[in-house]
Parts: sequence; structure tokens; C-alpha cells
Amino acid sequence: MNKEINDQLALLGGNKLINKEMTHYNSIGSEEVAAASQVVESGVLSQFIGAWGNDFFGGPKVQEFERKCEKYFDVKHAITVNSWTSGLIAAVGAIGIEPGDEVIVSPFTMCASATAIIQWNAIPVFADIDPKTFCIDPVSVEKNITSKTKAIISIDIFGQSANIDALMEIASKHNLKVISDTAQAPGATYRGKYAGTLSHVGGFSLNYHKHIHTGEGGILVTNDDDIASKLQLIRNHAEAVVDGKGTTNIANMIGYNFRLGEIECAIGIEQLKKLEHLTQKRQETAELLTQGLSGLPGLQTPIVQEHATHVYYGYPIVLDVDALGVSRKNICNALVAEGVTIGEGYVNVHQLPMYQQKIAYGSKGFPWNSDICEREVDYSKGICPTAEELHEKTFLVMPMCVYNFDHEDISLIISAFHKVWKNMELLR
Repeated sequence: MNKEINDQLALLGGNKLINKEMTHYNSIGSEEVAAASQVVESGVLSQFIGAWGNDFFGGPKVQEFERKCEKYFDVKHAITVNSWTSGLIAAVGAIGIEPGDEVIVSPFTMCASATAIIQWNAIPVFADIDPKTFCIDPVSVEKNITSKTKAIISIDIFGQSANIDALMEIASKHNLKVISDTAQAPGATYRGKYAGTLSHVGGFSLNYHKHIHTGEGGILVTNDDDIASKLQLIRNHAEAVVDGKGTTNIANMIGYNFRLGEIECAIGIEQLKKLEHLTQKRQETAELLTQGLSGLPGLQTPIVQEHATHVYYGYPIVLDVDALGVSRKNICNALVAEGVTIGEGYVNVHQLPMYQQKIAYGSKGFPWNSDICEREVDYSKGICPTAEELHEKTFLVMPMCVYNFDHEDISLIISAFHKVWKNMELLR
């Protein structure tokens, strides 16, 4: 262990343990530069047309990337979009949500997971999360099902799949659809299959701080032909295309421009080749971190389901602050002072102003304060006690996809934790 572990805490005037600048994570290399240059030189930066015909599906790089994603993730259909937020909006529309329908979603997620529901004038209902995986809790999901429930959005948070077996069983029992928001977990597996591919529709983010990226972008995946067709239509001006395509069921055929360009897809083709290597490296780094932190009292390292793999978009930690007798804020401040990049809590989406005031479209409270919403949906504090306690009191997370940690970095981080724990009495 680093000899500086016995020094006075930096928070209290001692020497800072980590003084080096961590290298920012960058998965882009010469291959992506060459691929993007070839597209620029071709002059074809996009080849989408918002009308039925060959170019409705985009240009050659869009279609090549989609076919490669289908093969990689072993799905019938992969549809690229210009962001994962766009992908979520398209997915909710494609599964046939009606105004006033309820969709159950986790509160412990980026806000777009729930906002995509509002986009279709449907009602988000928040279910609590599992305290070990931080994914949506199937028991809480079942408790929140009503006659208006039509779907579940399951978030594979921080890099690990939710309990998709249990969720799909609930969906079958109640005739629901399941959307997997696997933005943070591309390449993670569940019972040997890729996370995001075991629900009715799922997908991945290609945002710049993910494992692989194209700057912005997303990939939708499904084995359902009808859902795939609707995703393609919503992506590309559906209302102008349905007549030429011969689509007779035009429900939710409100189109957008959610199209990803040729440059991004050319980059995506190269990034996809690296996914396995990049996730393995992240897993190895996280395992070193777990080994180094596992002996610290009052600290829970990530718990990985036996039949799943974790790709560590983030490294989640839970503190037993009652046993430690120190607040999370004091511990976090001490770690940050030593040079550890770590954050308190995550998100409780149901506590955002939109849900607390129930104001979305206009100022009159639509869709909640309207005829389509048949009951008073509760967003009060206390509806998701596990998510709320984690966010407010016990949860810490290190952003693993922000930095390219090497073994020296991990050793320093582990030493910083041990230094803080050794001096815990001074933080009480």
C-alpha cells in the first residue's frame, strides 16, 4: 500500500495523494479518421430521403453499420438514430402506446428514459429499484401495474442488465411490451445473450462518453418485424412515407428526422470492431478496483448477477453510513480532496420539477390534468424508497467511461480510499 496512506487527510490540510492528471478516455483512433475521411471525400454525407424509395433507409454506410450491428448483436433488425433519446422516443411510439397509457419506468436513470413516454402523451409511473443492481425491481413493477399499464422501460444502468427474465415474465402475464434502455451497457451479457436484445425492443447509446461512440447517436435492436418497420418510419418522416410504403395502420406514424449520417455510421463501423476489447479492458480495471476496495468496512462494491456480465459505464458504490458514523458528503469530500473523481447520488427522475408540478405540454398540466389521465398518479417523495435513499444518502459512483484508467491510476485510487478509511474517525 502507498506509504502516503498514513499522511493527514488532504481535506484537513495534508498532502493530496493523487497529483497526476488522469488520461481522458478516447476510443477514436486512426481507423475512424480514415473512415470519416473516405465519407467526406465521397461527397455523400447523408443519403436519406423522407419519402418511400431506396433512399428511405439511408446511404451505404448507414445500411452497412446496421447490418454489422445485426450480426454482432444477433438480432433481426438494427436501426440507427441520431441519439439514444431519439431511439427511446421511437421505441415508445413503435410499440403502439396510446395517449393516457401508463408506462412503468425506473427513477434511477437519465431523464430521457421517462421523457420519451411524455412525448407520446402517455403517463410515466415510477417503480423502485433493486438495491444490488440499481436496475428496476420486478416486484415493484408488478405492484405498480394497473388496467392502464401498457409497457415497461427497463434501464440497464451503469453497465449491467436488469432482471430481464422476470420482467418479460411479468410482461407476458399482463400483455405488456418491454423496452430495454441499454444506453450504458453495450456488450454486457445476460444468460449468454447481449443485454438489450432480450426484450421487445432495446438499444444502445453512441454518445461521446459511452464505451463506443460516434459523437452522438444510437442503435435500436429488435426481432419484431412490425416494430422494426415502425421504428424506421418514425425515424424518417413517417406521415409522408406511409402512403407510398402501403402502411395501413398509421397509429403513431408521426415522423421525425432522427436519422444518423454517413460519417457517424462510418465511425460506428470501426467502433463496433473495438467494443469487445474496450469492454474487457473496463472489466479488468473494475476488477482491480473491487479487489482493492473489498476489505473496507461499510463499503459495498458492485454486485454482478451470476448469469450476467457488467461493462462498468460507472463503478457504483454503496456506503453503510450508519455503521461508519460518517455522512456520505464528508466521505466524498475527503476522497475528492485526495484526487479521486467520484460523485454523490445519481438521479431521482420523479423528483424533477416536471413531475412534481405535473407540467409538460403548455401550462395547464397536460397530460396529467386532462381526460386522458384517468387517475391521480403519485410522484411524491417516498414512492421509491430504495432509489431515494441511495440518491440522498448512500450512493457513490465513479465515471469509468470518462477516464482511461491504467493500473497505476487504480492503485492510486485504492490508496486514496484506504487513506480516507484509515482516518475515518477524523471525519465523524
